[in-house]
Amino acid sequence: MKSLGLKIRRNFGLQLLILYLLLVIPALSIIVVFDLVESQRIENEVIARDLALVRAIAEQTDLSIGNALNAVEQLSYYPAVRAGNIEGMQALFTIIQGSRPDINLIYRLDEEGVMIYHFPAGAISTIGNDFSFRAYFQKARRSEAAFISEGRISPTTQLPVATAVMPLHTRDGLFLGIIATNIKLEDFSSTLQKTIEERGEEKDFEIFIIDQTGHVVAHPEMEKLLTGINNIMPSVAKNILMGETGTKIAKDTAGEERLYVYAPLPNLRWTIVATRPTAIAFSQQDSLRTITLTVFLAFAGIGILFWRVLDQRVLKPVEHLATISQLIGEDQQIEPRQRTRLSEMAQRDDQLGELIISLIRMEKSIHARMNEQATLLETSQAVVSSLDTKIVLDRILEQVGRLMNVSKIAIFALDEKSGLFRVRASRGLSKQYIEESIIEPKNSPSATMRAIRSGKPVQIVDTETDPDFAPLLPSSRDGDYRSVLAVPLKTAYNPTSALLIFHPEPYEFSKSEIQLLANFANHAAMAMENAALYARSDQRLKEQTRRLEALIQSMQNGLILGDLRGNVLYTNRRISELSDLPSTELSETTVSRILGRILAQLNQPETIRQDVEKNLNENPSRAIEIKAMINNREIFLRLHAFNVTDLSNISIGRGIILQDITADREIDRMKTNLISTVSHELRTPLAAIKGYASTLLAEDVQWDRESTREFLTIISAEADRLSNLVNNLLDLSRLEAGSLSIQPTECKLEEIIQRAASRSLSSPTNQLQIIPEPDLPILYADPARLETILRNLFENAAKYAGEQVLILLNITRVSDKLIFRVEDNGPGIAAEQSERIFDPFYRIDNLFSRGAGGTGLGLAICRGLVHAHQGEIWVEPRASGACIAFSIPLTLITTL
Repeated sequence: MKSLGLKIRRNFGLQLLILYLLLVIPALSIIVVFDLVESQRIENEVIARDLALVRAIAEQTDLSIGNALNAVEQLSYYPAVRAGNIEGMQALFTIIQGSRPDINLIYRLDEEGVMIYHFPAGAISTIGNDFSFRAYFQKARRSEAAFISEGRISPTTQLPVATAVMPLHTRDGLFLGIIATNIKLEDFSSTLQKTIEERGEEKDFEIFIIDQTGHVVAHPEMEKLLTGINNIMPSVAKNILMGETGTKIAKDTAGEERLYVYAPLPNLRWTIVATRPTAIAFSQQDSLRTITLTVFLAFAGIGILFWRVLDQRVLKPVEHLATISQLIGEDQQIEPRQRTRLSEMAQRDDQLGELIISLIRMEKSIHARMNEQATLLETSQAVVSSLDTKIVLDRILEQVGRLMNVSKIAIFALDEKSGLFRVRASRGLSKQYIEESIIEPKNSPSATMRAIRSGKPVQIVDTETDPDFAPLLPSSRDGDYRSVLAVPLKTAYNPTSALLIFHPEPYEFSKSEIQLLANFANHAAMAMENAALYARSDQRLKEQTRRLEALIQSMQNGLILGDLRGNVLYTNRRISELSDLPSTELSETTVSRILGRILAQLNQPETIRQDVEKNLNENPSRAIEIKAMINNREIFLRLHAFNVTDLSNISIGRGIILQDITADREIDRMKTNLISTVSHELRTPLAAIKGYASTLLAEDVQWDRESTREFLTIISAEADRLSNLVNNLLDLSRLEAGSLSIQPTECKLEEIIQRAASRSLSSPTNQLQIIPEPDLPILYADPARLETILRNLFENAAKYAGEQVLILLNITRVSDKLIFRVEDNGPGIAAEQSERIFDPFYRIDNLFSRGAGGTGLGLAICRGLVHAHQGEIWVEPRASGACIAFSIPLTLITTL
């Protein structure tokens, strides 16, 4: 035994053989065990995947059937369905058919099973046929809830269907018949086919849906629909019909061994079955066994080749390689002391001793350097992988701890507000030490300041014995460290800072460690710079974006930006107001739909929409003007489309601006009306004054006293008319300029009303009836302005109500204000004009107003004067006649 051990020690080849057997035998054992375990895992994985598939299909199918049952149950509540009203059912079934493509027939059977109505009518009509023999009709007589029938061919559509049936009963339990929908089984088959294609399954992979009678109701091959399960998979028919969940390996009718995986629907006696040949399902097992055998034989072949090559290619050259590997490992000349040590190790009995020694040394040297480089690269990548300053600092500390194998690290940075250096980030240090660690920049003996001032790493081997560190000795004791290394972080956009590493015991960092940490500090500084620059640019970008967003959202013009497919990318608030769509819905719709919503408010929306789309598509630079009613207000919009391009002038979308030009149109209208008013209202009295004055001045005629007085009266009236017109224009100008002031005093309403009536109701056919509420409080207002308001309202009523006008003035108190209502028996005011009548120069065109003069300023002045009194004026709807009301606060004297 001793000689055998000596022989093994001296024979490197025998040692290698034993080592080889120790490696090969466990490896082959592992391969065999791996084959057994992996084969079982593959089988379990295949079964689990197929079972998960059938369960998912079962849940999806159950949900679809549940929706069908819910739909037919909801139909049973409609009166038209319960009463068998064909017109009502036709309208209802049309809606259901349009929203449920999986339903191909909806029908109603009466209590005798006779078809009352079905939709659609189809090529074959079964109305009037007796279907009482159907199993589902017999079941409906005994059932109260909705259910699904077995699969069958519909006599009406000639398609395979399953019927969702809902029995109809009166409250007393009297059977009225059924309401039913035929569900297209081909939809389920199409779903199964898509599922197979999406999963990329084999050609022989099949999925079936079996109903409660054992018939196929869904399969990618239409000829297999409604086939009995016993004709396809007799070996598992019993398990499926019993509603079991599981798997089974059995032969099919052709004698082929297949894997069957089945699971029932959660709420229905239908079953999902997936099957495939076991040769395909478990093909990976055969491949694994082939690989195992190949590896086994490879080991044997490699062993034979190994021994033939070993002697010629390894054992003999190893002695020469030992010396070379030593030189490579040390990367320097071998010194005498090292030669002595190598000679001692060379006294081993075989050449492997020398090779192992040299390889260990070389491996240690190379590994140390490669490890440093890899660690430095890895840590640098981890540090620069984020632009968040806090994350960057945390990663710097984490990677430094890993790189240097230390637990206490800190980054000291200059606090620009206080001018002191504080801990910005740390790891392993106590909270108290962090709070108390404050460094004065001037004349500080700390390693931090010495490193920052010199720009080079500074270390203190032992804080207890270093004389320069004596003033800071309490700080090191509080922080529980004896050695510290400080490395400056050179940054331009961050405060001056340094990275510090602490050791609990005296420790001298080697040059390689200091150099390694210095290199890492450069990467860390760049990461901090990137984070700082990103934070600044991100803040600026957010601010610019916020300002731009606020600017666009505040625009009075609507803006729509869409992509090339017409989907909305961005809109502002004005578009939401014009389309009456919430902003959340605007981002998920199309440009065409938004324009449709806006154009739908026109008189002929479809015609105008076609014209708008044609002009925008054919001539994008052309502006189109439209008139619409938005919130009972007539507005004018100018649509202008433009192409959105990138920096390369490539079109990336379309934009549309909807400019509200109502104010411009209103100014044009007011300008036109002003010119018309001035030219008409001024010319007429001036012509009368001029004519009668010339007549009086004529020397060839001697007028009597009565005629002269008549002419002068006319001249005076026309002059008053001119004065009123000028006063109205001046009042309107003051109101629009905001320079009109009122002087509230105690008002005698009866006198004010009488003066207003005497100046406005001169015709004997005009009647005024005043209906004040009893015990009205004292009103403080500007009497002259209040008289002007009432006079204009009386004149307006007399002008537009016709010859026989009856004006009612109601005065009531509501809370802390008086309400004046001026009503007449005229044609009234249309709802769409109730706001515009208060615009300057706006006049209602009706039969009574066409012959009456006027400027259209009366109601505009009324509104301005009422608002000056802090009141409101409005049009109250009436079945006949018009009613204009205004309010004056009773507290006006105290608020001014």
